[in-house]
Formats: sequence, C-alpha cells, structure tokens
Amino acid sequence: MHLTANPVDWYAARAGGVIAYLLLSGGVLLGLTMARKRAFERWPRFALEDVHRFLGLLTGAFVAIHVGTIAVDSYLPFSPAQLTVPLLSTYRPVWTALGIVAAELLLALAVTNHYRDRLPYRFWRRAHYLNFAVWGAATMHGLGSGTDRSAPWLVAVYAVAVAAVAWALAARIVPRRSLGPAAAAAGALLVAGLALGPLHANPRPWNAVDFRDTLTGRIEQQLGPTRGLLSLVGDGRGRQRVLVRADLLIDTRRLETTAFQMELLPSGAVCRGSVTRVEDFGLEAHCTTPDGVGRVVRASWQPRDSAELVGAIVSRRAGGSARRSRS
Repeated sequence: MHLTANPVDWYAARAGGVIAYLLLSGGVLLGLTMARKRAFERWPRFALEDVHRFLGLLTGAFVAIHVGTIAVDSYLPFSPAQLTVPLLSTYRPVWTALGIVAAELLLALAVTNHYRDRLPYRFWRRAHYLNFAVWGAATMHGLGSGTDRSAPWLVAVYAVAVAAVAWALAARIVPRRSLGPAAAAAGALLVAGLALGPLHANPRPWNAVDFRDTLTGRIEQQLGPTRGLLSLVGDGRGRQRVLVRADLLIDTRRLETTAFQMELLPSGAVCRGSVTRVEDFGLEAHCTTPDGVGRVVRASWQPRDSAELVGAIVSRRAGGSARRSRS
C-alpha cells in the first residue's frame, strides 16, 4: 500500500474519522430516542427508521474513507493485516485495535440489518445492542489514537457527543428521574479528564523550524570524465518527519551548482534552497518554505563502507539562533 504522502490523504483520513464518529453518535442518539414510547409522536416511525438506517450507511461510508486513506498514505504506513487484525499495528496498538474492532462490529451490524427480515426478531434486537459497543470503542479509539485528540475543538466534540448519549441513555433506563443532566455532566467530565490526563498527547510540531532528528538515507554518484553529480537522499523520522534531497554538480576543481529541498510531513510543505557548505561527512544548506520562513539545515553522517548513511539532521531558523517553533 503506502501509495502517496500527499497531505490531502492525511486530511481526508482525519476528517473521515471525525465525521464517521459524529454520524455514529447521531445514529445512537436517534436509536435511543426512538426507543422511548412518547418520543417523536408527530413523526411517522417508518420515516425515523429510514433516517436511522441512512445514518448507519453514511457512517459506514466515512469509515471506509477513513480506513482507505490511511491505507494509501505513507506518513504512518499500515499493512493490510495491521488495518484488519487488532493489535498487529505498532502505532498505539491498543487504541488502534479498538478502532478496528469498532469498524468490524459495524460491518457485522450492517449484515444483520440487511437480513433483518430473515432473522429472528429477538436475535436481531440483541445484536442491535452492539451499537453501544461500536460507539464506545470508537470513542476510546478517537481519544487514544487520533492525531488531534488533545486539540480543544476535538475534545469538545467528544465531550458533547458523550454527554448527549449519556443523557439519552439515562432517560431511556430511568425515564421518571432527572438523571439526564447528571449523566451528561459526568460523561463530559470523564472525556475532559481522560483527554487532559492519561490520554493527553503532545502533538508533533507542524512545519517546525527548529528540530533535530536522526537521518537515514543513501548517497548516489554519477561521475563523468569532467563533471559529476553527487546526490544525497535522506529521511528524518523524529518529531518532525522530513524527506531531504541534496544535489551537487561538481567538476574536477570546484563545486559548480547545488540544489536542496526538504519536504515537511505530513503537511507536504517544501523548503527549497541550495547547499552552502560541504564537508567530508556532512553539508549545510539554506532553504525557504512557501510561507517565507528560512531555515539553515545541517546534515551529518558517519563514514560507512556502503552508500547507505546514518547520521543526524538539524534545522534552525535562518538569521538567528535556534528558537522553539510553534506547534
């Protein structure tokens, strides 16, 4: 898989997951409300059931977008097995496994709904309660593995969704008591506590200016009788993942021209410039991103017998000392 590192895929994966969760929460809320005897008295039941079924189909469609775009994106590479078998993924395995379980249970529910008329009603109704397991697993998946899981706006989305479902569930179980507001408040506080406490995450910087990462790659040489092209292709996989390429055109006596580019992932922003200094086992380059921010990038590596290289890449703001970049 891993067909592309285009940032559009990364945005689509994140948006697909959030929209799928909102649709799933809406379907659970509608199902709980329909179960109450006096709910939606002015609406025909068959119309509500059609809306409920349509929400399920939309949820499945956006889950497919979420999984499909993750499968083709190379920023966090997942194999087909890691996307379908829980706990095989090395990326936050428990929380990713909850998302896989939720998606597969959702598929099983879709099958039972499709064959509803052929299944015993009692079996179908009991299987339908798996919607709560799907919703709960999806909630924990988003809070535990989502890229934006500590962002205030997404914490607010999860808090509102959990509060609404908790309120509706309390009203369904104990309809004569005013437990709804208390259950909603408890659900929202639980989400906030998890997001700010044990599940809190410090997100990777976005297009960081100042960073230091490990560097792996290779050196390619194309030497002619009077000129030669020397290229370095590298990959930094630290808090700010980067793809680096430096091309040096040299003749027998001097360096003729250079080109340097560093792609910042997952945004896809490219810092372009030139190599300003070359050493035996390292180089320094100056580059600028489309937003006008200049960087001084230094790559160094250890001498090896092969063309493969292992070293470090350091970036700092051009024209001044290194400062902490904004996330």
